[in-house]
Amino acid sequence: MKTLTELGQAVAKHRKELGLWQGQVAKQAGLTQESLSRFEHGQLSEFGSRKLFAVLAVLGLEMNFTKVGSSGSLDELRRERGGA
Repeated sequence: MKTLTELGQAVAKHRKELGLWQGQVAKQAGLTQESLSRFEHGQLSEFGSRKLFAVLAVLGLEMNFTKVGSSGSLDELRRERGGA
């Protein structure tokens, strides 16, 4: 992930896979439902680290770091290999 929007979309996807509502997650993380919604929909220019870690904790997720260039999207891998 390279943007806050992508991060918000990934959080939304995982939340939905768990069958949780925004309101449930937001309340447990100490946020408003509106704030979580705006984060998930890419409508915020920033989302503080405390908020992010609280949401991730509720969802049972943690952050990991990957060195740039050590993994890529399917499109990037195809380009590297000369595929379509």
